[in-house]
Amino acid sequence: MFVDINGTSLNVEILGDGEQTIIAHHGAPGLGSLAEPAASFGRLADAYRVVVFDARGSGRSGQDGPFTHEQWVADVEALRQWLGVEQVVIAGGSYGGFIAMEYAARHPSRVSAVVLRDTSADNGNQELAVRNAAASSRVTIDQEKLDRIMSGTVRDDADLRDCWREILPLYDHDYDPAKVEQRVAATPYHYRTHNFAFAVNQPNYDIKHLLPAITAPTLVTVGRHDWITPVACSETIAGLIPGAELRVFEQSGHSPQVEEAELWEATVRDFLVRVRERH
Repeated sequence: MFVDINGTSLNVEILGDGEQTIIAHHGAPGLGSLAEPAASFGRLADAYRVVVFDARGSGRSGQDGPFTHEQWVADVEALRQWLGVEQVVIAGGSYGGFIAMEYAARHPSRVSAVVLRDTSADNGNQELAVRNAAASSRVTIDQEKLDRIMSGTVRDDADLRDCWREILPLYDHDYDPAKVEQRVAATPYHYRTHNFAFAVNQPNYDIKHLLPAITAPTLVTVGRHDWITPVACSETIAGLIPGAELRVFEQSGHSPQVEEAELWEATVRDFLVRVRERH
């Protein structure tokens, strides 16, 4: 369904009808969509109401800016209000984790729990990612394409697609060229959103000072072999959020929710059950 949120139309999907609501934010602005959180958190729809959506500028949602963290956080809050719930479990993976953390820090009374996956609290992961890409023994990455996608200077949707195909082999623990091509074909491309996120938002991104203000129980999950938001990034987050739990998935790259799906799901379920029992 399409919902008018803060002056734009968001593509929203609601899975399940549980008493507790999870809002799960996808990553990769301009590349991501609700498909990923629907596939991962959708598995919890037997016990929760799971809400996934294309953020503004991504997927099938409106392309109205601004594509700032402030706006994306405001959209989450407006979505919560539209849902008519007092509190939500806020979840996010990769860039979606940036927004989930900012939302939890800025709206602590509205968050009952936080679930993060393969994310970072500052832009330090950028340098680590470039280094890891250069050191990869799996593929030789075209440096110009890597620079364009990481710096937010891709030329158009076709160029974004080309650069995305270039770096996708780095993401998974087990490389499968056929799966890379499937992902390339399934991805919705919005280069203006991507460019703004990486050229404007990322250079100044650092929310480490906000993390001690997150009061909700927090689970931080990460793949051991994540090239773009390495384990050290999650360790920093877990160290700054009071009482946060860190779980590292040993046979995963950037997507333990896919590569170790059963273990990841069981970990999230256990965490959320324990949170609910505390209350």
